[in-house]
Amino acid sequence: MSAVAVPGSGGRGRAKAAPALRIGTAGWSIDKRYADGLPASGSNLERYARRLNAVEINSSFRRRHKPSTYERWASSVPEEFRFSVKLPEEITHDRGLVGCDEILKIFAAETAGLGSKLGTWLIQLPPKLAFDAKTFDSFFDLVNGCSDAMVAIEPRNATWFTEEVESRLIERRIARVAADPARVPGSGEPGGWRGLAYFRWHGSPRMYYSDYDRQALFSLGRRLESARLWGAETWCIFDNTAAGAALGNTLELS
Repeated sequence: MSAVAVPGSGGRGRAKAAPALRIGTAGWSIDKRYADGLPASGSNLERYARRLNAVEINSSFRRRHKPSTYERWASSVPEEFRFSVKLPEEITHDRGLVGCDEILKIFAAETAGLGSKLGTWLIQLPPKLAFDAKTFDSFFDLVNGCSDAMVAIEPRNATWFTEEVESRLIERRIARVAADPARVPGSGEPGGWRGLAYFRWHGSPRMYYSDYDRQALFSLGRRLESARLWGAETWCIFDNTAAGAALGNTLELS
């Protein structure tokens, strides 16, 4: 599918390099229906990374990985490949971003094993977690001091979708995820820092299961192109992995 087009330079002289467009899945499982779309040899990650240029590590949400594990993953992929790593649920769901100094520093040390192939940290918040200015400032000051990775946040409570929060996200260079399905008004569009646009498609109408049809993918492709036009490194992660649809959608879009 050729839904995503790289904008032309449209002028004289050397064209400015377009921001990166990264399309991948949550994890690198290979559904047998789509295995022929990937190289035949190598580990699942090696096969995946020779065809696609990004992946989201979700397993870090439930359990820790050693720095050596991240180093091994990084050594398995091409130089231009990038990983997004999801913050642990202990930080986001159990502690609500409060009192996380030590565990966040540990997470930073672990994910540093990815080296230059660490692209983003993904922070998905629980629906019950409302915005609190003091907590926000304290937590994201710590985040920005721990890692040079770009950061994308996926809030799922309506209190995060205000002009005040938008200003704070921009100030700290934090992008807000554009999610599908959109749980609260505004959550379907990217926000925050405009240097990164991060789309997460979870499957709709049935989250984690539903396949996206060609028209939905075409529409998404146009949105990704628009994000690149305003200068953002653009990520699109398919999280509809429960029935294996994510890889098929990713291959078709890419």
